[in-house]
Amino acid sequence: MGDSTKKLPIAGRRNVLITSALPYVNNVPHLGNIIGCVLSADVFARYCRLRNYNTIYICGTDEYGTATETKALEENCSPKEICDKYHAIHRDVYRWFDISFDHFGRTSMPEQTEVCQAIFHKLMENNWLSENTMQQLYCDTCEKFLADRLVEGTCPTPGCNYESARGDQCEKCGKLLNPTELNYPKCKVCKNTPRIRDTDHLFLELPLLRERLEEYINEMSVTGGWSQNAIQATNAWLKEGLRQRCITRDLKWGVPVPHEKYKDKVFYVWFDAPIGYISITACYTPEWEKWWKDPENVELYQFMGKDNVPFHTVMFPSTLLGTGEKWTMMKTISVTEYLNYEAGKFSKSKGIGVFGNDAKDTNIPPEVWRYYLLTNRPEVSDTLFTWGDLQAKLNSELLANVGNFINRVLTFIAKPQGAGYDSVIPDASNIESHDLTVQLAENVGKLVEQYIDAMEKVKLKQGLKIAMTISSEGNGYLQASQFWRLFKEDKDSCAIVVKTSVGLVYLLACLLEPFMPSFTDEVLKQLNLSREKDLSLSDEKGNVEKAKKPWELMPAGHKIGKPEPLFKELKDEDVELFRQRFSGSQADRKEKQEADAKKLAEQLKSAKISDGTKPTTSKKDKTKPTKATTSKPKSAESAEPNIAKLDIRVGLIKEAKKHPDADSLYVEEIDVGEGEPRTVVSGLVKFIPLEEMQNRKVCVLCNLKPVAMRGIKSHAMVLAASNEDHTKVELVEPPESAQIGERISFAGFSGDPDSLLNAKSKIWEKLQADLHSDAQLTACYKDAPFTTTAGVCRVKSIANGEIR
Repeated sequence: MGDSTKKLPIAGRRNVLITSALPYVNNVPHLGNIIGCVLSADVFARYCRLRNYNTIYICGTDEYGTATETKALEENCSPKEICDKYHAIHRDVYRWFDISFDHFGRTSMPEQTEVCQAIFHKLMENNWLSENTMQQLYCDTCEKFLADRLVEGTCPTPGCNYESARGDQCEKCGKLLNPTELNYPKCKVCKNTPRIRDTDHLFLELPLLRERLEEYINEMSVTGGWSQNAIQATNAWLKEGLRQRCITRDLKWGVPVPHEKYKDKVFYVWFDAPIGYISITACYTPEWEKWWKDPENVELYQFMGKDNVPFHTVMFPSTLLGTGEKWTMMKTISVTEYLNYEAGKFSKSKGIGVFGNDAKDTNIPPEVWRYYLLTNRPEVSDTLFTWGDLQAKLNSELLANVGNFINRVLTFIAKPQGAGYDSVIPDASNIESHDLTVQLAENVGKLVEQYIDAMEKVKLKQGLKIAMTISSEGNGYLQASQFWRLFKEDKDSCAIVVKTSVGLVYLLACLLEPFMPSFTDEVLKQLNLSREKDLSLSDEKGNVEKAKKPWELMPAGHKIGKPEPLFKELKDEDVELFRQRFSGSQADRKEKQEADAKKLAEQLKSAKISDGTKPTTSKKDKTKPTKATTSKPKSAESAEPNIAKLDIRVGLIKEAKKHPDADSLYVEEIDVGEGEPRTVVSGLVKFIPLEEMQNRKVCVLCNLKPVAMRGIKSHAMVLAASNEDHTKVELVEPPESAQIGERISFAGFSGDPDSLLNAKSKIWEKLQADLHSDAQLTACYKDAPFTTTAGVCRVKSIANGEIR
């Protein structure tokens, strides 16, 4: 009998085994590591559980090998002490990020030795291993053969020439190397030049396994829908030609080789690390073979960064195929490119970027970090982390879109009788005759199907985008229904809208749970529901079908909890603080902190501070105040005005025609959410054809003083971007699903607009100087995007243009 608390495959159920690349235990994981493996795998594991698949998620720290020995030398301790220290750090970082492992283990456990040596014996029995003499770098100063990572030199790859390439792989171009291939090699410990010396090792005969391997790759890459970058990396290896690969190393810290001739050697980390998935599962349950030796009933999904692909599509499968046993082979591989940091690349070795413990110290909640990393997941190409982008996504997407929608719905329900529903969900009838609600349900039903399709194909970023689109649909539905008026004028219709909207709140809690679990927990609390009983998206329970009728998702008469804001705005000053705080490398930051602390200590020492007395100053310090210190603060009139004073709204051009008395002007009738459209005159004839002006959404400045233009009074201004020489002009466009009349907001700037701008103060002229399109074609005020509840506003092709 197995341990009843541990999950095992169940006949007739979909059994999903998920692994993420084992993080190396010689440093703190940075955000690139987190999105590249553990977070992506966690999203898929949570999705599978939501769908009621029988799922386990296995991971752990990769603890053997040169990198651990090197780190131990640096920190003057044993490899085991290094592993204990960094395993705990990794565990705590992932726990803070809400990573839901079924088991997070270690490769330095006895089970690793047992499984690894058993696989080795099978490969020996089946004659897939050979002995060979190889040349290896030997350091006379350190009196030992140098493992790959104890050697650094110049990459030999043409066009690369990276001077800090490791002996096993170049970090810059990604090419796998042998230490003897490096130009100008140096011992990493003593910095002396090593010499080449013969040593005997064991090799896996990959060329002899090629036929079996290619058969597996050709079948599974199609069946499992491997990501394109995984297929390309694998094919590149096959095209280059498979070679014997050494599986032993002259080290002490690792799994011992059970062979008399090689008893002083250990297995090379590329050979034993993937076996860690199996041994960690063995630590989870003694019946691990039910997961790992049942390919008919278990699907294996593996997540990793692109530099790990060949080890999982060539090396590890060849090892398992060589045993002749019936292993559960990888079905689907999901690979990420690199997440870069501000102006450079995340690097554990150089300490550059934001690390897991840094994220915790910012006091930005884990759900915000998870959301940002997943919207920025580098699925097909490298992506860039910037603090400004994090701020924009938090403020414009989480706060203004999903947070706004859920809070509007729940606070309205929570209002006392006469103003709301006293926290009780109303009953509603004749719902399917309510056209607006039927249309919403049709849209949402299609989006849920698209969400499931994307998630099943492990297109996580697309799945998240679809879920957020449902939130935008909800905001649009609230706006179009004008439920606050219905409550006074048509109680029955209002009940339909509210019951449907609270159903959407529940649906969003489900769909976003894989991405932001703590967000979901808070929404369920505010809905007065429990995760265990109420959170599901399974076909068996009919949850997916119910999503097509969102008014059926929450029962009438159910009393909700207390609504609270779900997200907090990230302000400009915080962003700038974080940008400065996390610039440079970790070593630079530590040095700066120590210098600042020393400077402060010296200042305190030199200042004689006692109760009720001021610090004394030397005669040198008693200089006359400078002009800057004595000048008066700027008057309110001369200070820079707040962009929030501008009333910029989403408008819809209902009709556009040529001005009867001016060839260069259009006259438009624009709906800005006021009931009656405004007449607006724009000088756009030379730049935008008349047919392209019809029935399109635009950004409209609504609080300029009306002005007559060739006999027709213009009551607003359409905003457009122009290139440097003003030969090209394009309209600033809100997202298609943005609501007509919705006010454009700017992250970090709050306040009410002036009813009419004071022409004498030249507020518009001062603010307009900082309106522009950025390199990504986003319309911005300084660094803050033009933001709606449906997303940011953009221009078609003019980068770094002026907006007016």
